[in-house]
Amino acid sequence: MTGMTETVVSPPDERFNFAGHVFALNQSRADKIAYVDDDGALTYAALERRARCAATALRASGVRREDRVLLLMHDCNDWPAIFLGALYAGVVPVAINTLLTATDYAYILSHSRSQAALVSDRLLPVLRAAMVDADHEIANVVVSRPGDDTAGFDEWIAAHEPMAGACDTRADDPAFWLYSSGSTGRPKGTVHAQGSLYWTAELYARSVLGLTEDDVTFSAAKLFFAYGLGNGLTFPLTVGATVVLMAGRPTAEACFARLRGVDAGDGRRLRPTVFFGAPTGFAGMLASPALPPRDDVALRMCSSAGEALPRDVGERFTRHFGCDIIDGIGSTEMLHVFLSNRPGDVRYGTTGKPVDGYAVELRDELGRVIDGPDVVGDLFIQGPSAALMYWSDRQKSRETFQGAWTRSGDKYLRDVDGYYIYAGRSDDMLKVSGQYVSPFEVESTLMEHVAVLEAAVIGVPDENGLTRTKAYVVLKNGENGSDAFSDELKAFVKARLAPVKYPREIEFVGELPKTATGKIQRFRLRERSSPAAA
Repeated sequence: MTGMTETVVSPPDERFNFAGHVFALNQSRADKIAYVDDDGALTYAALERRARCAATALRASGVRREDRVLLLMHDCNDWPAIFLGALYAGVVPVAINTLLTATDYAYILSHSRSQAALVSDRLLPVLRAAMVDADHEIANVVVSRPGDDTAGFDEWIAAHEPMAGACDTRADDPAFWLYSSGSTGRPKGTVHAQGSLYWTAELYARSVLGLTEDDVTFSAAKLFFAYGLGNGLTFPLTVGATVVLMAGRPTAEACFARLRGVDAGDGRRLRPTVFFGAPTGFAGMLASPALPPRDDVALRMCSSAGEALPRDVGERFTRHFGCDIIDGIGSTEMLHVFLSNRPGDVRYGTTGKPVDGYAVELRDELGRVIDGPDVVGDLFIQGPSAALMYWSDRQKSRETFQGAWTRSGDKYLRDVDGYYIYAGRSDDMLKVSGQYVSPFEVESTLMEHVAVLEAAVIGVPDENGLTRTKAYVVLKNGENGSDAFSDELKAFVKARLAPVKYPREIEFVGELPKTATGKIQRFRLRERSSPAAA
C-alpha cells in the first residue's frame, strides 16, 4: 500500500457552497477575462452575475432545492454560468454527453427525473425526440443561443435579479451528477458532493499542476466529462486563470488553432499556457501535417488522462514542443486525477505516484494487499473527492464504493521506485499460456513503430479454445497494411517484449471504436471477432 500523504490543505467549512466559494475567491478579478468561447469573452464579474441570475431564474421556474436539471450543452460561456448558478441555488445540475442518442437521453431523463433542461440550440431536436420517448416530463426547456428570434438563456436570466446569497449547502450535500461513459451497459449517474470540487482543485490543480492566475487553460475534454469539468471550470476558476472554450470536436487542427491564440476582444490574443488532452489526441496531433512549430505556441505544460499515455507519444511531444505532458489517472467516480506524474518528475511509461491526500492500494484476486513491486493487481483509491453513490443502483454502488475505498476497475503494478504502471482495465486483461498479458503494454509497443498511429489488443480463442492475442492497428496517413507488414510488426513486438505477448494476429483498420472520451472500446472489437460475428 502507498499510504495517504499528509497534506497541508485545510478541508472546506462544513457549510460550503462551491459556487459561492469561487465567487468570493475572485472578487478582486472582476474585470479579468474568465472565459473566451467561439463568440466572445466573459469577465469574472459577468460570470458571477449571470450565474446568480440563473440561480434566481431556476427557483422562479419552480425548480426546488436538490431538484435535478439537465445540462445538455456544447462548451460555451453559458455552460459555467448555468452550472455555477445551479450550485449557487442548491439545485443539482446533471451534466451529460453531447454525443449520445435520443434513446440515451430518454433513459437519462427518466433515470434522473430532471425538472428542467438547459440545451444548446443544435441539440434541441434530439432532446425533443428523447422527451417523446421518456416516461418523465420536463416542464421547462431553456435554449442556449437559439438560432432564431425566440427567447433563450440570455432573456431567461435577464428577467431576474441576482440571487442575494448562496444556498446554505453543506460540503457533503449532493451537488451535481456526471454520467459514466457507458462503454458497457447503461451509463451510471454518479453523484458528487459540493466539497468534491474543492478537493480536486486544492490537491491536484494547485499542489500538482501548480496552476496560477497567470495561466490560460484549454481542454480538449469537454466540460461534461469529469476530466474536462476540472480542467475548464473547477481548476482555473479556483486560481483565477482564463479559460478557452471550444464548442466543436477537438480535432488536431481545431486544437492547434486555439493553441496559436484566440481573440480576447480587447486587442489581445490569448495563447494557452496549459493544455489538457488525452493520449489519442496527443498521438493525433503529432501525426497531423498541420503540427505547428514550437514557437507558435506558448505551452508551459500539458496534462493527459483518460487512458495511460504511451511512453513514445510523451517523449516525442516533449521533443517537439519543449514541455512535459503530466500523465495521470482519474475517474468519474473520483472526479479527477488521483495518481500522477509531477512537473520536474515525469517518468513516461508510468502514471507517477499518488497525489497528496489520496491513498492507493493494489489488491490480488482474493482482495489481499500487494506489498511487493512488479506484481499486477486491482487498483483501489481512498480520497476526499470520491462520489457519494451511483443513483438508484445499490448493487453497483456497493461493488465500487467499498467503505473508504473506491475500486477503480484498473490493473496496475508498482515498480521498485514506487511509480505506478498501467496494465489495463480489469476486464481487458488477458491470460495467455498461463501468464497475464496487458493489452496496453502490447499496444504501446506497437505504437513505437514509426508507421503505427493507434493499436488495440484483445484476446480471441484459437482452434483449441485457448486465448491468443489479436491486434487491430491503424496506420498513419491512412495507409493500408499487408501480410508482409503484419509479420514485420509481430517481429517488432517480439524483439521488445516476452514472446508470449506478441500478437498472433494483426488486422489493419481505418479507425478504432471509442467512447466520447477517446477510450478504446475493446468490447466492440471482441464482438467483431466473436465466432457469431463471422
